[in-house]
Amino acid sequence: MGHIAIVTDSTADLTPELIETHEISIIPLKIQWGKDAYVDGVTLDIPTFYRMLQERQDFPMTSQPSAGEFITFFRQVAERYHADTIVGIFISTLLSGTLTSAAQAKEALPELRIELHDSRSISMGIGFQVLAAARASKKGASVEDVLLAASRVRTRMELLFTVDTLEYLHRGGRIGGATRLLGTLLNFKPLLMVEGGKIDAWGKARSRRKSLEALVTEAQRRLAGRRPVELGVIHTPEDPDAEMLTSLAMDQLQPQRLYTGLISPVLGTHGGPGSIGLVFYTESDDVAFTVDA
Repeated sequence: MGHIAIVTDSTADLTPELIETHEISIIPLKIQWGKDAYVDGVTLDIPTFYRMLQERQDFPMTSQPSAGEFITFFRQVAERYHADTIVGIFISTLLSGTLTSAAQAKEALPELRIELHDSRSISMGIGFQVLAAARASKKGASVEDVLLAASRVRTRMELLFTVDTLEYLHRGGRIGGATRLLGTLLNFKPLLMVEGGKIDAWGKARSRRKSLEALVTEAQRRLAGRRPVELGVIHTPEDPDAEMLTSLAMDQLQPQRLYTGLISPVLGTHGGPGSIGLVFYTESDDVAFTVDA
């Protein structure tokens, strides 16, 4: 059996260290900002993007890689890792056409075995599935077991977050108008989640601090006494609340392993400045997860 290469997209919000350690290949999404075109995380870094988002009056748009770009990407990955099989884990199909482009590329590359997995998530909700697949591949698992490792994490995944305003999600078409109203009532902070591959609301809080406390309280409720195998705190750069949320989560949720991730420019286009959240999953009933470095 040849090497199984693991690939994902730039919205997985994995750190450069994790990407390098686990030999994960990333295909970037794209941002169109007026007449300017950017490649997520390549020609537009995270701090610069959020500074521009606050300074510019016009609104950026996002798009997935083309099928042609995926063909080139898959070929490069296969050559780099001497792989005859590629497992691709991408942003939810209900939020992006990325996996659709990947599927079109797959049809054009019959010489490669390409298996595609819909994460039904965003950010480190994708990232944790990617890490599970990469660990399984490194241990010599079959492609079926690599996909199973990602699926087991997906079924246990929870992603809870809050934003300063729903305006960015509404403009980008990622949330309905009715839910948008939730955030305008008496300046409440919206409490959101990714469920079934899409973004929805589960509550509201009267202040930023209360919204962060609510994230941890809701996580506790969903965990029902279980410890998360892995927990990610996702946030935008220079957010003073990230440290507080991390401290609350560590103290009250006691994860086996903690990660922090900066929210990518593509996701930031839809969440806006001040987006912050928790991503976590518990052990599967039928298999014990072992979290290696």
